[in-house]
Amino acid sequence: MLGCLERQWLGCNSCGQMVAAIVTQPPARRNRGKKIMPSPVAQHALNRGFSPELILTPERAGEDSFLYTLRALNPDICITAAYGNILPSKFLKIPPLGTVNIHPSLLPLYRGAAPVQRAIQDGVKETGVSLAFTVRALDAGPVIASQRWEVDDRIKAPDLLDLLFSEGSKLLIRELPSLLDGSAQAKAKPQDETKATLAPKITPEESWLCFNEEAVTLHNKVRAFAGWPGTRAKFAVMDKENGKQNVIELKIITTRVCSEIRSEGGEVDGLSFANGALLVPCGGGTVLEVLEVQLPGKKVVNAAAFWNGLRGQTLKKL
Repeated sequence: MLGCLERQWLGCNSCGQMVAAIVTQPPARRNRGKKIMPSPVAQHALNRGFSPELILTPERAGEDSFLYTLRALNPDICITAAYGNILPSKFLKIPPLGTVNIHPSLLPLYRGAAPVQRAIQDGVKETGVSLAFTVRALDAGPVIASQRWEVDDRIKAPDLLDLLFSEGSKLLIRELPSLLDGSAQAKAKPQDETKATLAPKITPEESWLCFNEEAVTLHNKVRAFAGWPGTRAKFAVMDKENGKQNVIELKIITTRVCSEIRSEGGEVDGLSFANGALLVPCGGGTVLEVLEVQLPGKKVVNAAAFWNGLRGQTLKKL
């Protein structure tokens, strides 16, 4: 949150403004040790010498005690980015210059909780980041500025998200003068509701891959769901000597689309290995090349290491 009340800096020398307070998620259990730790935003602020008293961590943005504290700080403007908490009208009425959100999509496209993931899942070639005023309707406020970004067909969601928020930060710094003198409100353009699309929250149940779909669809899903919740598939490991079958679950980490189309008359379920990749037959005669996998409780390994670990056993998709 930006304002001129508190005389504390948070590495914002380029814009010449001061941070009145930071609002972030409450401390939570993180990492393998499950220790209660501050959010990454709070930890960054503490590392930069920001006062702990001015790092606010309400469970909900509508809490009376939090709103009371915010009013006392008297911020000129509030800035949000990936906050993940619904902002009530009582909150939005506090800063006189409004609340501005950095949203990683070209609004009105991909409004909602997972704009980057859903865009990659759809296989878009271009996306971007928007600076928009926050209103009660979901990501529907007037757009102040936007920046387009070409999407590489290999980039994964966490990396694209970082890139877009980095660009969004630059966009914010560029637009701060107009935000603080009030001229941004006059130049902001209403969104075209007829072009609005939604980017709903991702659920763990969506992480399963169905190889009846074409390889490019699956590749985009692997990229989109990288980080969390990831993508999974079950395979049968067949022992040629005794005919026994063992079902394993693999987390699919990295893929690419094979340039060749397999023969429809060939093996439809069996996996093979070539050029450092597991070749998985998919819908429409396409082939997905799996480059990295992870067994439950194990480290990520490349396809060659996994294939060698099979020791001659065959692999079939389920």
